[in-house]
Amino acid sequence: MQVRTFSSLRQHNFRLFWSGQLLSLMGSSIQSIGQIWLVLNLTHSGWQLGVVGALQALPVLLFTLFGGVFADRWSKRRILLLTQSAAMVQAFLFWLLLITSSVQLWHIYVLALLLGFTNSLDRPTRQAFVVELVGRTDLTNAIGLNSSIANLARIMGPALGGLIIAVTGITTLFLLNALSFLPVLVSLALIRRHELHAQTFQHLNIRQNAWQSLREGMAYVWNTPAVMLVIVVVGLGLLFGSNFGVVLPLFATDLLHVGSAGFGLLSAALGIGSLLSAFWLAWGNQQPTMRRLLMSMLLFCVLEVIFAATRIYLLSFVLIAGVGFTETAFAELAFTVLQMVAPDHLRGRVISVCIVSFDGSLPLGYLLLGWLSEHYGPSLALFIGALLTLLIVGIGWIWRISAEKNMVDSTHF
Repeated sequence: MQVRTFSSLRQHNFRLFWSGQLLSLMGSSIQSIGQIWLVLNLTHSGWQLGVVGALQALPVLLFTLFGGVFADRWSKRRILLLTQSAAMVQAFLFWLLLITSSVQLWHIYVLALLLGFTNSLDRPTRQAFVVELVGRTDLTNAIGLNSSIANLARIMGPALGGLIIAVTGITTLFLLNALSFLPVLVSLALIRRHELHAQTFQHLNIRQNAWQSLREGMAYVWNTPAVMLVIVVVGLGLLFGSNFGVVLPLFATDLLHVGSAGFGLLSAALGIGSLLSAFWLAWGNQQPTMRRLLMSMLLFCVLEVIFAATRIYLLSFVLIAGVGFTETAFAELAFTVLQMVAPDHLRGRVISVCIVSFDGSLPLGYLLLGWLSEHYGPSLALFIGALLTLLIVGIGWIWRISAEKNMVDSTHF
């Protein structure tokens, strides 16, 4: 079982990349805690936390589509060397401002914005690079393993960040994050370029400008049933169903009566479920299908409906872990489908549309669920969101026949 779970690590290039990401993602996670703590210390304002978060997220929403264009036009390995270096410099600048006691709020605004621009290029490139590292045979396994370290960082990062702040102070967090990029840069430098899959760029029209390339990618997405189903159905599912973080504190305090400690455990259960799902996908390493993706979304809806209705804390703990498990399952299956269906010369643009659709849905979903919770209570708000997601899954089930045929045609060449 262990060999099967880590099968893609047998490939030299992916083993290097995955190992470097393991440390880097942990560093980024602990820096995010440091950034939140720093803003609170400077302003004691929840509004300012929101402003900094928005500044970091806005470039991802506005420019990721163009990041996908560049990912298709340039060497992905070189782009990642550039973006990871830029992120390292950003962390070092934070550290220098802190050790010289000269940090101001506007510095944080600028550095958050710069990191957002870096991520708008880094994220579609990093996602699209996985298939070049492992090929299509081990793609599900590789995406599952990548997801596992991201979820591990999400679980452990806040705890490590809080511990480091308590022991050494906030400054150390930013230095550790800056240093954590070194293994990534080394791993990218050591990648064997002749062993990369999908290196052919014969379909790329170098005479196109960025807008023409973007239109080409959008036209492909619009005219490809499998890609459209994944982006629309999963994007709307995330919009209506995956915003339980807004109401989880209310469930813990007002409905389950377990306080802040209980809320922390519920949040941890969500992360643990996501981590187990990532390992399950890596172990299975099965070819993704529309049926499996939609069934994962269906189970997600059912678990969320039951969670909305229950008032038993132990059962809620198990259910929210199941919600995290199924959410990660359908989200990662969606990315795997897109990577397998999209041709090599369009993969970066397809992934960028997916990132904008998935990430762009979350802020709108937060607002929607927050409004419903304010007017109807957290339980009914989550119930409504789950039912809307269930409706979307039903539409996807009807739509899936043409998408499955398109997927078979696209993956047999």
